[in-house]
Amino acid sequence: MILRFSVLRRVLPALASILFLFVAGAVAQSTSIPSRPTIVFMTDFGTVDDSVPICKGVMYTIAPDLRIVDLTHQVTPFSILDGARFLYGAAPYYPAGTVFVVVIDPGVGSTRKAIVAKSKRGQYFVLPDNGLLTLVQDRDGIEGAREITNRDWMIGAALSSTFHGRDIFSPAGAHLARGEDWAQIGPELDVNKLVRLDLVPAKLDQRGLTGEVIATDGPFGNLVTNISGEDLLKLGYKHGQNVKVMIGKTEMNIAFVRTFSDVALNKPLLYIDSRGHLGLAVNQGSFASAYGIKPPAPIFISRAQN
Repeated sequence: MILRFSVLRRVLPALASILFLFVAGAVAQSTSIPSRPTIVFMTDFGTVDDSVPICKGVMYTIAPDLRIVDLTHQVTPFSILDGARFLYGAAPYYPAGTVFVVVIDPGVGSTRKAIVAKSKRGQYFVLPDNGLLTLVQDRDGIEGAREITNRDWMIGAALSSTFHGRDIFSPAGAHLARGEDWAQIGPELDVNKLVRLDLVPAKLDQRGLTGEVIATDGPFGNLVTNISGEDLLKLGYKHGQNVKVMIGKTEMNIAFVRTFSDVALNKPLLYIDSRGHLGLAVNQGSFASAYGIKPPAPIFISRAQN
């Protein structure tokens, strides 16, 4: 009896540990939170009226457990290029299965197609076929695309000719996020025939780099260019050097630095921005305002002098 009791005393703690792990695992499994469907929503609607909340109401009605992330609703009105570059910048930070609903649609009500495209990263893009996908297509590739023609994926007995964000894109995005088969959306499209922006790439030659100022960076007035930081470094510049830059007809010598505070207040700087492209800024000021630059504008950077 004494021997049996001593054995039991040694075995009980192990049995208790196993039982605890079993119960904890069962509880965790029973209370785990399933992943919620996610839509990333971007428009040029602004936030001064009810357009964005109406679109969200449509989505929530179809998929009540939906999570909607606002990328931005302050895209420059009608600027497909701005929409394309914001989409390009944000998409890598979201997982496969994410649905992007994008409504920058100056051709609303025209013959332009409303489409859903699936990238080779497994993300879905619900948007007008007007060039918004250009940069994502070049980087990630497009696995397939379909035109939205199924009325069951739309709302309204008579669709508005001016609010496809509400009537077509929002409901299609919600049906897709809810897990419905995207083959039901409508006919397949040739991904090689999707509308593309007519973008001229930066050019590197013996003289230097020729590119374009394509936008300003939010409210700060920094210049955004189509010149990659990698190409800039091929010119031979190192941090701390002055760079000879021609923007339009204005010639400048600007310090190439890592960050804004590397120059004095209100002084210009040239840097590689967080997206890996050449940017121009003024420390705690607006480059665009200080130098009267309005995109698009040509930019040329000479090679470094040895």
